[in-house]
Amino acid sequence: MSAASVERHLGSRPLITQANRLMDRNPGYRVEIIGDQILVSPPPDGPHARVLTKLMRPFVAAGLDDGPTEVLQGVGLWLPTGTEDYAIPDLAVVDADLDAHFVEFNCYDPVCFRLVLEVTSSNYETDLRTKVATYAEAKIPVYVIVNRRHDRLHVLTGPDGGDYTTHRVHSPGERVTLPGSLGAEVALDVAEVLAAGRHRTAPGQD
Repeated sequence: MSAASVERHLGSRPLITQANRLMDRNPGYRVEIIGDQILVSPPPDGPHARVLTKLMRPFVAAGLDDGPTEVLQGVGLWLPTGTEDYAIPDLAVVDADLDAHFVEFNCYDPVCFRLVLEVTSSNYETDLRTKVATYAEAKIPVYVIVNRRHDRLHVLTGPDGGDYTTHRVHSPGERVTLPGSLGAEVALDVAEVLAAGRHRTAPGQD
Protein backbone atom coordinates (compact mmCIF):
# COMPACT_ATOMS: atom_id res chain seq x y z
CA MET A 1 0.00 0.00 0.00
CA SER A 2 1.34 3.47 -0.83
CA ALA A 3 0.85 6.52 1.33
CA ALA A 4 2.53 9.74 2.30
CA SER A 5 5.35 9.17 4.71
CA VAL A 6 4.87 10.33 8.28
CA GLU A 7 7.60 12.27 10.06
CA ARG A 8 7.99 11.98 13.80
CA HIS A 9 8.17 15.47 15.22
CA LEU A 10 10.13 15.36 18.45
CA GLY A 11 10.02 17.88 21.24
CA SER A 12 7.16 19.35 23.23
CA ARG A 13 3.61 18.14 22.68
CA PRO A 14 1.32 20.92 23.99
CA LEU A 15 -1.79 19.76 22.11
CA ILE A 16 -1.28 16.10 22.99
CA THR A 17 -0.72 17.10 26.61
CA GLN A 18 -4.03 18.95 26.54
CA ALA A 19 -5.71 16.02 24.78
CA ASN A 20 -4.51 13.71 27.56
CA ARG A 21 -6.01 16.01 30.17
CA LEU A 22 -9.33 16.09 28.34
CA MET A 23 -9.43 12.30 28.15
CA ASP A 24 -8.67 12.03 31.86
CA ARG A 25 -11.46 14.47 32.71
CA ASN A 26 -14.01 13.07 30.23
CA PRO A 27 -13.91 9.26 30.29
CA GLY A 28 -15.50 7.72 27.21
CA TYR A 29 -15.07 10.78 25.03
CA ARG A 30 -13.00 10.54 21.85
CA VAL A 31 -10.32 13.21 21.61
CA GLU A 32 -8.55 13.80 18.29
CA ILE A 33 -6.23 16.47 16.88
CA ILE A 34 -6.85 17.47 13.27
CA GLY A 35 -5.31 20.52 11.62
CA ASP A 36 -3.75 21.48 14.96
CA GLN A 37 -7.27 21.67 16.43
CA ILE A 38 -8.51 19.47 19.27
CA LEU A 39 -11.82 17.74 18.48
CA VAL A 40 -13.85 16.13 21.25
CA SER A 41 -16.66 13.68 20.45
CA PRO A 42 -19.24 12.44 22.95
CA PRO A 43 -19.38 8.77 23.94
CA PRO A 44 -21.17 6.72 21.26
CA ASP A 45 -24.81 5.87 21.80
CA GLY A 46 -26.25 2.37 21.49
CA PRO A 47 -27.19 2.61 17.79
CA HIS A 48 -23.69 3.88 16.94
CA ALA A 49 -22.16 0.82 18.61
CA ARG A 50 -24.76 -1.44 16.97
CA VAL A 51 -23.76 -0.22 13.50
CA LEU A 52 -20.14 -1.16 14.15
CA THR A 53 -21.13 -4.64 15.33
CA LYS A 54 -23.27 -5.07 12.22
CA LEU A 55 -20.45 -3.89 9.97
CA MET A 56 -17.78 -6.10 11.52
CA ARG A 57 -19.60 -9.22 10.32
CA PRO A 58 -19.20 -8.85 6.51
CA PHE A 59 -15.56 -7.80 6.87
CA VAL A 60 -14.77 -10.80 9.08
CA ALA A 61 -16.82 -13.15 6.89
CA ALA A 62 -14.78 -12.02 3.87
CA GLY A 63 -11.62 -13.16 5.65
CA LEU A 64 -10.21 -9.67 6.21
CA ASP A 65 -9.56 -10.29 9.90
CA ASP A 66 -7.38 -13.34 9.35
CA GLY A 67 -4.27 -13.32 7.17
CA PRO A 68 -2.70 -10.23 5.57
CA THR A 69 -5.20 -7.82 7.14
CA GLU A 70 -7.04 -7.10 10.38
CA VAL A 71 -10.35 -5.36 11.13
CA LEU A 72 -10.03 -3.08 14.15
CA GLN A 73 -12.16 -0.57 16.03
CA GLY A 74 -10.80 2.63 17.53
CA VAL A 75 -7.15 2.31 16.49
CA GLY A 76 -5.18 5.56 16.29
CA LEU A 77 -4.09 6.94 12.91
CA TRP A 78 -1.14 9.38 12.88
CA LEU A 79 -1.76 12.15 10.34
CA PRO A 80 0.51 14.20 8.08
CA THR A 81 -1.68 17.32 8.43
CA GLY A 82 -0.05 18.77 11.57
CA THR A 83 2.81 18.20 13.98
CA GLU A 84 0.55 16.52 16.55
CA ASP A 85 -2.38 15.44 14.37
CA TYR A 86 -4.05 12.10 14.84
CA ALA A 87 -7.52 10.60 14.36
CA ILE A 88 -9.31 7.61 15.82
CA PRO A 89 -11.61 6.17 13.14
CA ASP A 90 -14.52 4.04 14.31
CA LEU A 91 -13.44 1.07 12.18
CA ALA A 92 -10.39 0.31 10.03
CA VAL A 93 -9.02 -2.41 7.80
CA VAL A 94 -5.26 -2.46 8.30
CA ASP A 95 -2.32 -4.53 7.16
CA ALA A 96 -1.47 -7.35 9.55
CA ASP A 97 1.97 -5.86 10.20
CA LEU A 98 0.33 -2.88 11.93
CA ASP A 99 2.66 -3.12 14.93
CA ALA A 100 5.67 -2.48 12.69
CA HIS A 101 4.15 0.90 11.75
CA PHE A 102 3.76 2.33 15.24
CA VAL A 103 4.54 6.06 15.35
CA GLU A 104 3.66 7.39 18.81
CA PHE A 105 0.75 8.16 21.16
CA ASN A 106 -0.88 4.80 20.36
CA CYS A 107 -1.09 5.79 16.68
CA TYR A 108 0.10 4.13 13.48
CA ASP A 109 1.38 5.28 10.11
CA PRO A 110 -1.41 5.67 7.50
CA VAL A 111 0.64 3.52 5.11
CA CYS A 112 -0.85 0.39 6.68
CA PHE A 113 -4.52 1.50 6.54
CA ARG A 114 -6.58 0.13 3.65
CA LEU A 115 -9.94 1.54 4.78
CA VAL A 116 -11.30 3.79 7.49
CA LEU A 117 -14.96 4.04 8.41
CA GLU A 118 -16.84 6.59 10.48
CA VAL A 119 -20.37 6.42 11.88
CA THR A 120 -21.79 9.92 12.30
CA SER A 121 -22.87 11.28 15.66
CA SER A 122 -23.98 14.76 16.73
CA ASN A 123 -20.80 16.27 15.25
CA TYR A 124 -21.54 14.74 11.84
CA GLU A 125 -19.94 17.61 9.89
CA THR A 126 -16.53 16.49 11.13
CA ASP A 127 -16.95 13.13 9.40
CA LEU A 128 -18.53 14.59 6.25
CA ARG A 129 -16.12 17.50 5.74
CA THR A 130 -13.08 17.77 7.97
CA LYS A 131 -12.17 14.09 7.87
CA VAL A 132 -12.72 13.81 4.12
CA ALA A 133 -9.86 16.24 3.56
CA THR A 134 -7.79 14.76 6.38
CA TYR A 135 -8.03 11.14 5.28
CA ALA A 136 -7.40 12.13 1.67
CA GLU A 137 -4.23 13.99 2.73
CA ALA A 138 -3.15 10.81 4.54
CA LYS A 139 -3.83 8.86 1.31
CA ILE A 140 -6.26 6.42 2.92
CA PRO A 141 -7.48 4.44 -0.14
CA VAL A 142 -11.10 3.98 0.97
CA TYR A 143 -13.18 6.11 3.34
CA VAL A 144 -16.69 4.95 4.23
CA ILE A 145 -19.18 7.12 6.12
CA VAL A 146 -22.38 5.79 7.66
CA ASN A 147 -24.38 9.01 7.57
CA ARG A 148 -27.09 8.49 10.17
CA ARG A 149 -28.33 12.08 9.95
CA HIS A 150 -29.20 11.92 6.24
CA ASP A 151 -29.81 8.16 5.98
CA ARG A 152 -27.04 7.57 3.44
CA LEU A 153 -23.84 5.56 3.07
CA HIS A 154 -20.87 7.30 1.44
CA VAL A 155 -17.94 5.54 -0.23
CA LEU A 156 -14.97 7.71 -1.12
CA THR A 157 -12.00 6.44 -3.13
CA GLY A 158 -9.00 7.83 -4.99
CA PRO A 159 -7.35 10.20 -2.51
CA ASP A 160 -5.83 13.15 -4.33
CA GLY A 161 -4.42 16.00 -2.25
CA GLY A 162 -7.11 17.15 0.15
CA ASP A 163 -10.04 15.36 -1.48
CA TYR A 164 -11.18 12.10 -3.04
CA THR A 165 -11.66 11.79 -6.79
CA THR A 166 -14.71 9.57 -6.35
CA HIS A 167 -17.49 10.12 -3.81
CA ARG A 168 -20.51 7.86 -4.22
CA VAL A 169 -23.59 8.27 -2.05
CA HIS A 170 -25.85 5.23 -1.56
CA SER A 171 -29.44 5.01 -0.33
CA PRO A 172 -31.45 2.27 1.39
CA GLY A 173 -32.34 -0.45 -1.10
CA GLU A 174 -28.86 -0.51 -2.60
CA ARG A 175 -26.20 -3.12 -2.04
CA VAL A 176 -22.67 -1.74 -2.22
CA THR A 177 -19.54 -3.73 -3.04
CA LEU A 178 -16.43 -2.09 -1.63
CA PRO A 179 -13.22 -1.81 -3.70
CA GLY A 180 -11.18 -4.97 -4.16
CA SER A 181 -8.10 -3.14 -2.87
CA LEU A 182 -9.22 -4.26 0.60
CA GLY A 183 -8.08 -7.77 -0.30
CA ALA A 184 -11.50 -9.41 -0.49
CA GLU A 185 -15.00 -8.67 -1.71
CA VAL A 186 -17.18 -7.00 0.91
CA ALA A 187 -20.81 -6.21 0.11
CA LEU A 188 -22.89 -3.99 2.38
CA ASP A 189 -26.68 -3.83 2.51
CA VAL A 190 -27.26 -0.09 2.91
CA ALA A 191 -30.74 -0.43 4.43
CA GLU A 192 -29.50 -2.96 6.99
CA VAL A 193 -26.54 -0.84 8.03
CA LEU A 194 -28.60 2.34 8.37
CA ALA A 195 -31.39 0.56 10.25
CA ALA A 196 -28.87 -0.57 12.86
CA GLY A 197 -28.00 3.08 13.47
CA ARG A 198 -31.53 4.16 14.39
CA HIS A 199 -32.93 4.25 17.89
CA ARG A 200 -35.29 1.38 18.49
CA THR A 201 -38.83 1.99 19.65
CA ALA A 202 -39.42 0.62 23.14
CA PRO A 203 -42.16 -2.02 23.53
CA GLY A 204 -45.56 -0.34 23.86
CA GLN A 205 -44.41 2.89 22.20
CA ASP A 206 -45.31 4.03 18.71
